[in-house]
Amino acid sequence: MQLESIATEQIADSSNVEGQFRQRFERKFFIIPQKVGFAHALLRQVCRSDVEYPHSRINSLYFDTSDLDQHDRSASGEFVKDKVRIRWYGENGTLPETVSVFLELKSRRGFASSKKRERSLVSSEALQLSNLGAGIIQRTVFSDTVLQFGHFTELPLQPIINISYSRYRFTEMFSGVRVSLDYDIRSTFVAKGFGNGEHELPLRGAVIEVKGPSMELPKTLRRMKLLDTDWSRFSKYSHCIDAHLESPGAMARQWPSGRVGYA
Repeated sequence: MQLESIATEQIADSSNVEGQFRQRFERKFFIIPQKVGFAHALLRQVCRSDVEYPHSRINSLYFDTSDLDQHDRSASGEFVKDKVRIRWYGENGTLPETVSVFLELKSRRGFASSKKRERSLVSSEALQLSNLGAGIIQRTVFSDTVLQFGHFTELPLQPIINISYSRYRFTEMFSGVRVSLDYDIRSTFVAKGFGNGEHELPLRGAVIEVKGPSMELPKTLRRMKLLDTDWSRFSKYSHCIDAHLESPGAMARQWPSGRVGYA
């Protein structure tokens, strides 16, 4: 299997130069279920829908060590955090026979983030939930590419959890800042020995992500205060891991930390 750089290809998530995304700042806002529709309407008022990819399903297979080191770093709010994942787009039941997937290293240094990615073509059969534990691409290709990204771990990385969600993409009208609304978030552990064996555990609500050259929000997006939400370090990956590790019936399985009491 041959991986190739996507220096001339821009798919879904920002400008790319030789596999390396420019540094950007991210702000995330969790939206309670009752206000997801309002959030979508508000963003449509102040933003333009993305021309190429206004709406799609995103799937990500996350890799971590057997002791979940990357999850622990993310959950503890460390300054240096990295995530390794394989991402693809579209509904699994409607994928073509051959699918483009992207091995990515997403790095955060404080509030700034950057991303490296490489593209590979795989059979849609490799993307079936029952097959994700194999890691989608050849192990040697995976390891060599992660090393080329400059990422090293004491323990080997392995497939841990699959997270999928639907995304609306926008551009703020005046600043060009990119905005997305992620909803219908579902996750499944693919690593054995973790969680309670549940498939597609849902995260109720949605997440707005604002990605731009600074931490300052454009004036139009400050209207998000109408959604009764505040900026946070919310991580889909960390929350979904925690949700699966909680006992069935626990409130924390469906809500981010500190968000309780919403029916």
